[in-house]
Amino acid sequence: MSTTTPTVAVTTPPAVRPGLGGVVRWETRKLRHQKRAWAVLLGALLGPVPVVMVIGAQSRPPKDSLFGRFATENGFALALLVLGFASQWVLPLLTAIVAGDIFASEDQHGTWKTVLTRSTGRGLLFWAKTLVAGAFAVLVLVVLAASTIAAALLIVGHQPVIGLSGQTVPSASALALVSASWATVLAPTLGFTALAILLSVWSRNPAVGIAAPVVVAMVMQLVGSLGGIEGLRPFLLTTSFESWHGLLTAPRFTGPLVEGVVVCGVWVVVSLTVAYVLLRRRDITGG
Repeated sequence: MSTTTPTVAVTTPPAVRPGLGGVVRWETRKLRHQKRAWAVLLGALLGPVPVVMVIGAQSRPPKDSLFGRFATENGFALALLVLGFASQWVLPLLTAIVAGDIFASEDQHGTWKTVLTRSTGRGLLFWAKTLVAGAFAVLVLVVLAASTIAAALLIVGHQPVIGLSGQTVPSASALALVSASWATVLAPTLGFTALAILLSVWSRNPAVGIAAPVVVAMVMQLVGSLGGIEGLRPFLLTTSFESWHGLLTAPRFTGPLVEGVVVCGVWVVVSLTVAYVLLRRRDITGG
């Protein structure tokens, strides 16, 4: 008597692609292994210290800048002076170093085809990279602000500061106002982050993605300083960097701050929408 063993068909289950959280963790892990990202964070942490020491040691304060006349004798004024300087090109540069490279690096290394055919889809990858770049921009701003304020108060002092309306602001209130002033530049910082992402996707070149936002910031600063174009100035990202001025007046006014948040939101939405469309339509068959 013979027995027949039934044949069992073995099927391999389809590979399960990771969700948004998994892709974000993967992009974060990749970012943690990049030396340039650590260099940016280290620069944001240590860079303000020598700047504060040099300005605080000057015999003649920079009176031609906002809060400059009090910078050598008041730490709060010095922190606001550094804020005004950092807004011009430092923050766009620090955020663009990652945001301007996060997409273009895939082109540089020819890894688009591998990533998109084996790991995840274009939509998830786009939003994961965008979230990681945005989170890094927030982290850089927090580190830079905390380091600047701490260095200024420890090296120069924390005496009451004179506001923009001539009012005296006590130290406790001044610390809250200076911290809030640094927080107001988050919106334009994210705006430049989104712009760097767009340039990274469009150019496919890390150098363009990193340098172009800084050039755009300088051009916006120049255009904003020209006369006869007051109607254009509110729509520039760099104008939002100045919205903290209203917090240092008596009474305070927040109109420019609210307007700046709206303008930056439009810049973010438009930049990311265009970048997303470009990435969705890209031909990746070449790598």
